[in-house]
Amino acid sequence: MTYRTLKLLTILLPPVIIGGFEFLRHDWLLAHLSMEAGNVYITIISLILSYLFATWMFRKIERMNERLAAAQTERAVYEERERLASELHDNIAQTLFFLNVKLKKGELDEARAAVAEIDQNLRQAIFNLRSKPEEAGSLPARLRKWLAEWQTVTGIEVAEDLRVEERYFSIAEEVLLFGIVQEAFTNIRKHARATRTEIRFATDPNEWSLTIKDNGEGLPPASPAGNSYGLTLINERVKGIGASIALSSAEGQGTTMFIHGRRGGSAK
Repeated sequence: MTYRTLKLLTILLPPVIIGGFEFLRHDWLLAHLSMEAGNVYITIISLILSYLFATWMFRKIERMNERLAAAQTERAVYEERERLASELHDNIAQTLFFLNVKLKKGELDEARAAVAEIDQNLRQAIFNLRSKPEEAGSLPARLRKWLAEWQTVTGIEVAEDLRVEERYFSIAEEVLLFGIVQEAFTNIRKHARATRTEIRFATDPNEWSLTIKDNGEGLPPASPAGNSYGLTLINERVKGIGASIALSSAEGQGTTMFIHGRRGGSAK
């Protein structure tokens, strides 16, 4: 049943009930039912039928909204996966070209680094595509698993403090948040030359915060944050979840990323 049908029923039902009762009363029941009693009966009948109809209608609308939200969530998941697949294709294509050049020049150390880069990209892609977010446990559990794999692959220490309430975020929001963490740590691995990272993620009834910090080289003055492709992706995801982001960095002193949002911010 569509919203249009529900709208028509809402408009037509009250006059049909009241008009039908008045027609029956004046044509068939006038000799047996006084005007005062008829008014009482029509009020009671209208109240009961309106309650039953409104209860049924709002349950119907709630189920329709749930299906719509599920479809939107599934779309967000698949759009993110398509983006990851495209990004993986581009990264591997570039790295393979670089590997081919280095092999022709006999620069084996740089070729080995290129092979390691491909391996890391594939590991991340396999983790991302292995299962749907709703099938892989809570967001903190998925983050811990991914961070453990990232630490093993990169050799960079990760200190984590994840205090996130279950079902605090919608699945679509979890997709964006997971992507933010992945992109931030990918940037650290590629550019920061860090030996240690920290991630703090906490929620309370009304708001949440995510902090990612490294002890790397920091962002050089010649490379503003806005010009980084990785940070552009992060900014887009932060905007998509209705949050704000602050970045602090000093050359040679690491980088801190702080993201803050309110519960349900992406729905506003």
